[in-house]
Amino acid sequence: MHTGEVPSLVAAVIVLVAVAAGVQRWVGAGVAADSFVAVGRAAVQLVVVALVIGWIFTHPGALVPYLGVMLVVATATAARRIGLVGHGIGIRDPGVARHALEVLGAIGAGAATTVGVVLASGALSSVPNAALPYAAQVIGGSMVAAALAGGRLRDDAIVRWDEVEAWLSIGATPRQAIRDLGRRAVARSLVPALDQTRTAGLVSLPGAFVGLLLGGATPLQAAQVQLLVLVGMLAAESVSAALTVTLVGPTFARYRPTADR
Repeated sequence: MHTGEVPSLVAAVIVLVAVAAGVQRWVGAGVAADSFVAVGRAAVQLVVVALVIGWIFTHPGALVPYLGVMLVVATATAARRIGLVGHGIGIRDPGVARHALEVLGAIGAGAATTVGVVLASGALSSVPNAALPYAAQVIGGSMVAAALAGGRLRDDAIVRWDEVEAWLSIGATPRQAIRDLGRRAVARSLVPALDQTRTAGLVSLPGAFVGLLLGGATPLQAAQVQLLVLVGMLAAESVSAALTVTLVGPTFARYRPTADR
């Protein structure tokens, strides 16, 4: 994008966020203001990140610390969405801080599994300009899966507390009492990844594919990289979601959650 195209970009972004906020206000979703804040943050963050990534490309030693920061932010975001940290968590568990570390382990394991396999197989170069964007996408996907699985498990535990309590009353452990709800939570959290993988190229062109085409890659090269991204995301999100409900799930059986977050 050239400098002369920036005003067009700004105009398009303003119109699009106005459309999103207008529709949200029309249906009474109550998140119109959040949309403006989110877009404003995204714009600032992307500019800063672009500068940081440009520096990392010339200083490869900074790659791992940068990914570590991303992992910490992803953990904080997912833990907050699940209801393990922050105000009004509704869990009378004195060890809630420990659960943030469990979420960190789940997200980290999902991302490390995928990135490790891809780099070890030689399917992707380990140089920063290849490894960084791939690892960042995988960390983001793992975060979403952890938040969706943990959040769904919490909501189901609230709605179906009688079922959880019944299991506990007959001697089941907290892990056993929450197990069936955890299976459903994992399945539901993977729906976006499965749908995106299943419909790639038919319903939409995924981001990596479009980006590579815009960058001058051939359609076949773009397809190869996009397949690596889709399969890697599916693997990472599966690991992240499964570990999240396994590690955090018993908390929702030991300490009855509430709807407050």
